[in-house]
Amino acid sequence: MPFDKENSRIKSYKNQGRDAEDMRRRRNDVNIELRKAKKDDQLQKRRNIAPEEPTQALVESNRQTQQEKHEVNLPAIAVNISSTDVALQLKGVQAARRLLSREKQPLLNEIIASGIVPKLVMFLGRDENNQLQFEAAWALTNIASGNSEQTAAVVQAGAVPYLIHLLSSPDKKIMDQAVWALGNIAGDGPQLRDLVIRNNIIHPLLALVQQNLQVGYLRNVTWTLSNLCRNKNPPPPFDAIMQILPALIKLIQNPDKEVVSDACWALSYVTDGPNDRIAAVIQYGVVPILVKNLSTQHLSIQTPSLRTLGNIVTGTDQQTQLVLDNSILHFMTPLLTHQKSNMQKEAAWTLSNITAGQPHQIQAVIDAGLVPHLINILSKGDYKAQKEASWAITNLTAGGNVQQVAYVVQAGAVKPLCDMLVVKDTKIVTVVLDGLSNILSCASKLNSLDQVALQVEECGGLDKIESLQQHENEDIYQMALGIIDKYFSSEDMEDKSVAPGTNPGSFQFTPLTQAPLGGFTF
Repeated sequence: MPFDKENSRIKSYKNQGRDAEDMRRRRNDVNIELRKAKKDDQLQKRRNIAPEEPTQALVESNRQTQQEKHEVNLPAIAVNISSTDVALQLKGVQAARRLLSREKQPLLNEIIASGIVPKLVMFLGRDENNQLQFEAAWALTNIASGNSEQTAAVVQAGAVPYLIHLLSSPDKKIMDQAVWALGNIAGDGPQLRDLVIRNNIIHPLLALVQQNLQVGYLRNVTWTLSNLCRNKNPPPPFDAIMQILPALIKLIQNPDKEVVSDACWALSYVTDGPNDRIAAVIQYGVVPILVKNLSTQHLSIQTPSLRTLGNIVTGTDQQTQLVLDNSILHFMTPLLTHQKSNMQKEAAWTLSNITAGQPHQIQAVIDAGLVPHLINILSKGDYKAQKEASWAITNLTAGGNVQQVAYVVQAGAVKPLCDMLVVKDTKIVTVVLDGLSNILSCASKLNSLDQVALQVEECGGLDKIESLQQHENEDIYQMALGIIDKYFSSEDMEDKSVAPGTNPGSFQFTPLTQAPLGGFTF
């Protein structure tokens, strides 16, 4: 059956060539909200906002309209900046910086259009005048905090080499502002990120990590390092990542929560890629630290730590087992029942990649009592969390043994799975149909098809599957048709009770909260 990229793992039914690599899902850019717009996620760019303050030399009157200020002030700023008088230059740069640092309506486009950006860049090289350097770096930082076109104006004016040079400035304020500006440039996207890396930012930036910096400065250094790890189309050069990783390992153990948060986000970016990048991260022993972070009350640390662990379990069975061996499942119940639906979604996604593994890894999820929480999300969670729970349950039915699949049925998965058949997302409908097909197939092997089929019918699932035979998506149509023909076509299906059976090979429908350690025995 042809499927899109995310559903490529649904290549066959249980025990017909599926492997964990196909069943695990990495995050696709199209399925993630822009992190810049998400409260709990790390911002790509930051602007240095200053309190509003009047500029006497350049503001004629507080009664002037904003348009009048633009017409009078910007030409005056440009004249001062172009002057040969150092005092006027500083005055002009400070005025421009103030316009760029206002909390509301900073004049980024107007400043760029005035033509002063190249002058600001040249002032970065004025080592004899620290105040002028600082003000120019601050102004350029805020221009670079804008959109890609605005950031490009700073880069095209030649700012990157100057800013990297200033990373070694003895003046900590200038150094900090250069770090901040470079972080904004690197955060714009992979092209500018790689340009900054090619200009040799890594060595001087890592040297700052080794210094005994004040925490405010270290926060900006860590955030800029994280932006060097961000974006994956293409990902950062592997050799750059290998240089940065030791510093990140040090930073995730820093006592400051903002430093730890940004370092964890950086690790989440690195692990959101091929297995060799996951291996590069876990070799430093970060997994126990990240698992411990799941118990923190600080969402700013908890979220990227869970994201990183979720990325790691998209890797090989061995990489997944390392995370399990560090007791991640012990911390999952609070996450699956978290008041924030986004955390439930992240936790369910992580579990979906664990249930895509080997039967003993699936059994660990069952033994931890997590399946009922997944089913609860599937029943009444936020839709985005429901989608991840659908994957988690379906993966379990695909890779689990018959006892494990029976447990999912006993735990009450059939009805909420059937209820998901009416969603508009064709990917999820396909996933759910796959899960139901796996359950029915297992029941058939245990001579319990009539019992499970009756469950599907009584909860309205059969009607939903029948209606999907009219679906416009060819894959969904074929799957629905196949389920009906294979499992519901008999005219003389017996109406058997769903009470606990006496046949050793039948499903036991007594509600359970947890499977025994060794699974069920039929």
